[in-house]
Amino acid sequence: MSTAEANVEAPVLFEEQRAANGKRIGIATLNAPRTLNGFSLPMAHLLHERLTAWAADDGIALVVLQGAGEKAFCAGGDLHSLYQSMRAYRDAGRTDVRDNTYAAEFFDVEYRVDYLIHTYAKPILCWGHGIVMGGGVGLMSGASHRVVSERSKLAFPEVTVGLFPDVGGSWLLPRVPGKGGLFLALTGAPLNGGDAIYAGLADIHIAEAQRADVFGALAQVHWSDDAKRNHEQLSALLQQHASDAATGPLLRNAATLDALCEGDDVAAVVNAIGALHTDDAWLQTAQATLAAGAPGSARLAWELQHRAAGASLADVYRFEYIAALHCAGHGDFAEGIRALLIDKDRSPRWQPATLADATPQWAQTFFVSPWDDATHPLADLGATVPERSLA
Repeated sequence: MSTAEANVEAPVLFEEQRAANGKRIGIATLNAPRTLNGFSLPMAHLLHERLTAWAADDGIALVVLQGAGEKAFCAGGDLHSLYQSMRAYRDAGRTDVRDNTYAAEFFDVEYRVDYLIHTYAKPILCWGHGIVMGGGVGLMSGASHRVVSERSKLAFPEVTVGLFPDVGGSWLLPRVPGKGGLFLALTGAPLNGGDAIYAGLADIHIAEAQRADVFGALAQVHWSDDAKRNHEQLSALLQQHASDAATGPLLRNAATLDALCEGDDVAAVVNAIGALHTDDAWLQTAQATLAAGAPGSARLAWELQHRAAGASLADVYRFEYIAALHCAGHGDFAEGIRALLIDKDRSPRWQPATLADATPQWAQTFFVSPWDDATHPLADLGATVPERSLA
């Protein structure tokens, strides 16, 4: 017997399903299928509030996070609303990044949700079906049990819109084996389910047709008050439904990517990728995406991955937050959204126009904080909740 909230127009639907021994399963469904469940500020507020409540509810044994519709778990952030806020900020002649109050709130709450998922004591099962990109990867990446299927397509495509792999991407991508994470950041190359597992962005492959069986089986488990035990039980249940994932192009091309991305000069890496002669369609698409993408995004992705070395996840969210607000304030983010989603001319006018102009000194302006450490909006991340197994 389950209890579902009646408002089907709500941006997130919440349901509590009763399991065999009376414990409950909290189910959160992103509910904007027409926009491929683009992650909006209302979604972020609702998820943060309910996940916090479920964490404190002894009757909730585990949480399920999924997306409505057949096409996507979450295709990324709500770029239209961010674009409107950036236009209003710039049209008003603002220069203090704190004055874009919408962007400041959006990135604040989004990163808080992501960090909460990363540090959640109870199991979170995220079903990453279909498109999982940008902000969708941010939501999925911290879940304790991350499922992909034959329909899954994961990517950090921010280079195409003048941003950078945020939502913890600066922390996640360096943990991809070899130099694969840098290649993904520079090219936005997509991953299938097998590659997502190889990259450490997913845990297990289950055929999409098995989803109903998996969810039905969750209700038959005798969940306990012991979070560790519940983690183990969920792992065992999912393994019973697991299937082999197809090998993806990231793993097949691992040696090539390591050679291309070797060294400490981003310009040399970008030139090597562009000069590669290959018949591999995945690599060819990656080359084209990098060539058409924002040079500033490539520089910022490079600088952020180096800045993240040795940093805690909370610290990574803090400096990504500053960089994201600068991107909204004076970077290419608005121009990238305009070209892709507003005017749809696919002819962005990037500034800087070349990687040579996107110097390390230029990038440093994106890390200048208008706050000190104590007054940073995300100063409290990590203060009370330990980062569990975040190696």
